[in-house]
Amino acid sequence: MPRRNGNSRTHSTTNRGTRNGNSRTPSTATRQARNKQPNPLPAGTRAPEFSLKSTPDQMVALSDFTGRPVILAFYPADWSPVCGDELAVFNQALREFEKYDAELLGISVDSAWCHVAFAQNRNLHFPLLADFNPKGEVAERYGVYLPQDGEAARALFVIDESGVIRWSYLSPIGVSPGADGILNALEELQTRKEGKQVRAKA
Repeated sequence: MPRRNGNSRTHSTTNRGTRNGNSRTPSTATRQARNKQPNPLPAGTRAPEFSLKSTPDQMVALSDFTGRPVILAFYPADWSPVCGDELAVFNQALREFEKYDAELLGISVDSAWCHVAFAQNRNLHFPLLADFNPKGEVAERYGVYLPQDGEAARALFVIDESGVIRWSYLSPIGVSPGADGILNALEELQTRKEGKQVRAKA
């Protein structure tokens, strides 16, 4: 009786469930994009310039606030409970921010129309900027875009009068970071500025 080759049944299974070898296997670049973790730009980095819609017919640029501190609050989405709570806290802290002459800008991938409706509903008194098209481009520049979710991470930046990031913070996505970190960073900026003025007079 002829003997069967022990490997005869296995040679055709190596590509089982695939087309042309690895065509169903995600590429390395695709897997990296899906698993990408946010990495906010650190203190000491020049803040990337941007210009985004604050309303359907108005644009706001970072350079509009040269000479003043700027707070950037990236957040995932309008209408989500945590984001609503976070922005409400910032809204209540506006007078504290104004003591440092600081401008607060909220940024998410929502459209300008969505921002308008959300700001009116929540009675917010600071600009919400639409990082909408190209989606997440500004968040990507700041290291806080989540391509697997199509949203920005929950991240804060304090930028000084000359356009340099002096403080950045990445919050867990489900946790509102509050305003204390921002106020501490603004206080440090103020102290540094006063120190320079004293040295200039000496």
